[in-house]
Amino acid sequence: MTEVDGWPVVIVGAGHAGVQAAARLAELGREVVLVDQDDVVPYERPPLSKDVLKGGATAPPPLRKEDFYAARGIHRIAGKRVVRIARAEREIEFGTGERLGYATLVLATGSTARTLPVPGGDLRGVRTLKTWADASALRRELMPGRRVVLVGAGYVGLEVAAAAGELGCAVTVIEAQDRVMSRVTSEVVSRFYEDLHRGKGTRFVFGEGVAAFEGDGAVERVVTSSGSVHDADLVVAGVGVVPNQSLAEEAGLACADGVLVDRHCRTSDPGIHAVGDVVRQVCPEEGIDRRLESVQNAVAQGITAAEAIAGAGQVRCEVPWFWTVQHGVRLQTAGLREPGDEIVLRGSVAEGRFAVLYLRDGRLAAIDTVGSARDFAPAKKLIASGARIDRALAADPAVKLSQAQYLATV
Repeated sequence: MTEVDGWPVVIVGAGHAGVQAAARLAELGREVVLVDQDDVVPYERPPLSKDVLKGGATAPPPLRKEDFYAARGIHRIAGKRVVRIARAEREIEFGTGERLGYATLVLATGSTARTLPVPGGDLRGVRTLKTWADASALRRELMPGRRVVLVGAGYVGLEVAAAAGELGCAVTVIEAQDRVMSRVTSEVVSRFYEDLHRGKGTRFVFGEGVAAFEGDGAVERVVTSSGSVHDADLVVAGVGVVPNQSLAEEAGLACADGVLVDRHCRTSDPGIHAVGDVVRQVCPEEGIDRRLESVQNAVAQGITAAEAIAGAGQVRCEVPWFWTVQHGVRLQTAGLREPGDEIVLRGSVAEGRFAVLYLRDGRLAAIDTVGSARDFAPAKKLIASGARIDRALAADPAVKLSQAQYLATV
């Protein structure tokens, strides 16, 4: 399938991945149309569960200034939803029935917050947090004395818990696992943040799921799987996201918990790329089969897809990284931890300034830094290089992490 002369590259979705792809394609001289179903200027997502909930922002924090797009020749179509991809004609169809032709299509449709399929899930006051509208509505409801129940103790759940607590709410967190952030970090980090939240008045309920929400029109109680009842004026479900892959599925593209792409972000149709939260990247040659939900991944994939489309540059193999701030304490993670990794503790948990290194076959696979970022950049380099680590040196905070490589000969 060859490109159609004179037609633009069309990007569906204007989150971090879509905007980055558009910006890079414009730099490379391609004509770009950016389609956004929202009618606001594309905005950042991480602040929604952090600063926006605690502040008085009247507009979403923009990814780029409003004049950025026109200044670079990017034609932005706002407030229109794409309902179909006509692959044979190389066209997308809007809900209005209008069609737009593309030379190459980029799907950056993102993800949607997962809801809880339990009785009472549609009661007023049961919320999720994914969009500016979600954050704005939630901020108006976080008032002193209100009883707020968070379902899920991942990044979003704990960030909302921190904001709610700082605004004077009574906070309860219900988590099906036995500790917070269990999917993304080790027990030492989990317990540190659990203690941090407890010290601010948050109550935790571990090892239980939600059986039902109850109330007369609005949520008043949360019933857990054990039958315990927790009073609530407001519930926020932070139980993950679902990739927005229906547009791709209906067009016949290969999907499996995300739109399947190769290392160049190409889908099963070479005329269509996909980037960001909607993507599951499968690269057998690199041993990759994963879907990552992070700004860093979205930006990297946006650049990769743009350069592949324009025939410029090579694939960037960047170490994945993530971050969260809860009650003013920053956790930064680089690499992807696995449960069987060997743990090396570096620094003082009691002082709230430490790092946890995750070694796999003697090599640094991932790191968590808590309250101190000095090891973060060196760790990314060590992870990328596959360096073998001297455990004793790595555990000594007086030794620079960059000097903790295993140098002995065998």
